[in-house]
Amino acid sequence: MAVKWTGGHSSPILCLNASQEGLVASGAEGGDLMVWGEDGTLLGHTCFQGAEDVTNVLFSPSCPTKLYASHGETISILDVRSLKEPLDDFHVNEEEINCLSLNETENLLASADDSGTIKILDLENKKISRSLKRHSNICSSVAFRPQRPQSLVSCGLDMQVMLWNLRKARPLWITNLQEDETEEMESPQSPGQLLNPALAHSVSVASCGNVFSCGAEDGKVRIFRVMGVKCEQELGFKGHTLGVSQVCFLQESYLLLTGGNDGKIKLWDVSSEIEKKHKSPTKHTHRKKTKRATYTKQGGNTLASVTGEDEHGKILPKLSIEHGEKVNWLLSTKIKGYQNILVADQTSCISVYPLKEF
Repeated sequence: MAVKWTGGHSSPILCLNASQEGLVASGAEGGDLMVWGEDGTLLGHTCFQGAEDVTNVLFSPSCPTKLYASHGETISILDVRSLKEPLDDFHVNEEEINCLSLNETENLLASADDSGTIKILDLENKKISRSLKRHSNICSSVAFRPQRPQSLVSCGLDMQVMLWNLRKARPLWITNLQEDETEEMESPQSPGQLLNPALAHSVSVASCGNVFSCGAEDGKVRIFRVMGVKCEQELGFKGHTLGVSQVCFLQESYLLLTGGNDGKIKLWDVSSEIEKKHKSPTKHTHRKKTKRATYTKQGGNTLASVTGEDEHGKILPKLSIEHGEKVNWLLSTKIKGYQNILVADQTSCISVYPLKEF
């Protein structure tokens, strides 16, 4: 059963992020931004002028009181101890920003917008260092690769996934998800079932920096590996019955959280599939076989555990949560020393699910 954090927002929450100190930030429709303590206590609130939706919030890893937020076409930098006035505002995008990503050295901030453009903001010099224009539709998600501060991946509603190096203005590699369906794909469409286009909604890069995931409108989850200046699809599987709105790798692992428009949240372990194709896994890969955990039905939320693959070799989730609402944002973070899943959906509250150690 989820714990609900309430009493803050009055409109649907669109994004979440957590600091290393245990603070949680949430952004909502209408310009509302909240900061919460790890027990769900509301610590701070601001509403941006113009009341444009807060689409992304991002804590600075090196300075836990510094928070980046995108609202409309603006990026604001705030101090969570005094939210009323931003420390800085940047107007670098021409259309609404959908996603922010900070590189590991914290000198560059990427912002992806509705025009399909990714702006790279040099935070030290407070100016644009790159403008990446290749997506032909909304760029929905962008993520810097860990351990590679000049490299990032992006995806968009043009069904394209791209690999970038900031030394070049053009992407190093592009794939079209609709065209690049491989034989690996499972769950063929049943008769009469509509095939949704593979509009790409979310990307997440694993801690190793070489493996990333993409979630799309066709309900499929795809796993890619970066091989120098190109990428290869390692894995593709049907994750949800409707679009996959969120993908999120857990820190230091190949455990992947996914959330969908079908109101389900799932946890997948893709490490064994990655190891099958690469005999020398990275140091972050978990070789040890995971024990089966048992979950019980409580209230309206069903938590069921399954592991590995079925008799047909189909990948099964380790954990499936019947959340019941379309997932806007997913986050895994430690609260009071224990790993939890935080969920934002079409309601005005944050749902918190305990995540058992695997």
